[in-house]
Amino acid sequence: MDLGIRGRKALLTGSSKGMGRACAFAVAREGVDVTLVARNRTTLEETAEAIRAETGVKVITVAADISTEAGRAAVLEACPDPDIVLNNAGGKLPGDFREWGRDEWIEAIDLMMLPPIMMMRAVVDGMMERGFGRIVNIVSRSVKIPQNELGLSNGARSGLVGFTAGLARQTVRRNVTINNLLPGIFDSDAQREHIEGMIKDGSTQSFEEIWAARAAANPAGRYGRPEEIGAYFAFLCGQNAGFITGQSLLIDGGSYPGTF
Repeated sequence: MDLGIRGRKALLTGSSKGMGRACAFAVAREGVDVTLVARNRTTLEETAEAIRAETGVKVITVAADISTEAGRAAVLEACPDPDIVLNNAGGKLPGDFREWGRDEWIEAIDLMMLPPIMMMRAVVDGMMERGFGRIVNIVSRSVKIPQNELGLSNGARSGLVGFTAGLARQTVRRNVTINNLLPGIFDSDAQREHIEGMIKDGSTQSFEEIWAARAAANPAGRYGRPEEIGAYFAFLCGQNAGFITGQSLLIDGGSYPGTF
């Protein structure tokens, strides 16, 4: 399927590894020039070189922390008028809400909720003026299936989804869509960090036991592959996805137990 986005420009945060990296590869393979953003310069450049070698598209890298104003300014200077934006960021480690005060909650909001909103604020008007835009936030299934140990993520990411639901209805008439992907368990560094956090939080099981048990408990019997979420992302960015907006779309191997 030709997604009709060859020659477009994509700005992807958190794109040096894992799901963000897979999303960058997916649109680059469609002929989209990409600006990759991450904090770790080494992994960022490794990903950029791999994308250039395979696809031949233009790749720009920006080592920055988009949770800061300076970081967002650097990113937008490198790619001021993107057609496609991926908002992707890590989360907070598991814990007990009784141990979290105001500082911990503000840190969570500053990591998982406000940076994507600030990025959308910066790019959405230009997208509407040009008549094309695709914004996708990688969030978490925790906004549909709250996880006890991930209270900070449950709260901050739900705030982002709530904001997106309102904005998406204001932009779609100008062919600018905004959607959220809600990944379940994926074979990624983030998943490994999550399990390591559970062990530190007092689990009696080993890493290997928890890793295997989580896969076995999923209806698919496995972890998702980053390439699967990359393909979903690329489709949402395509010219034929303009009637999909304001949606929070699960990609979780069937773990969500509801009908709707």
